[in-house]
Amino acid sequence: MPLLRASRTGTALAVMLSAGLAGCGFQLRGAPPVSSALEPLAVECTQDVPEILCESVRDQLELGEVALSAANDAAYVMTLSRFQADRRASAITVDAAAAEYTLRHSIALELVSADKVPMIANTRLTSTESYRYDDTNVLAKQREEEELRTQLSDRLAQQIIFRLAPLTEARLDALREEYEAARTNDSSGDESTQ
Repeated sequence: MPLLRASRTGTALAVMLSAGLAGCGFQLRGAPPVSSALEPLAVECTQDVPEILCESVRDQLELGEVALSAANDAAYVMTLSRFQADRRASAITVDAAAAEYTLRHSIALELVSADKVPMIANTRLTSTESYRYDDTNVLAKQREEEELRTQLSDRLAQQIIFRLAPLTEARLDALREEYEAARTNDSSGDESTQ
């Protein structure tokens, strides 16, 4: 009988914990919530950005229930560009062969409002991962490298979401005011030099 009571208590506790996590907006992938002030949001990727990375960003935004739209209908347009992938030997064996490789992916992120006010200026994000290389098991290492490339894309997507998370309506308004003040100062400085 005590064992049955402990089992019921554990089950009840698990149900309450699950309900509590669901109620607080917990997201399984660990991405912070993106403010509805950015909605509708457009995600544009240049041709050099891998489709897997673009899809990962869109998937995480949709998981966070962010309304996405085409650029001409969006309140904000996020552009991902200048993707770079680098693979370098980071450790060498005594035979001068590569024993470990480091993969590095980076991308440029920019967020602009519909009226062309920059909210996130051109920012570079980077993710790296290392793995051991074994020339006697090339196929397995190729599969491992492909898995790592997918993980790097997911990590870059999470970094992008983390950059969007602090952009609440108040923060967006403050950025707009700073931008307008800087433009006013620039134009008044130009007039005084003439």
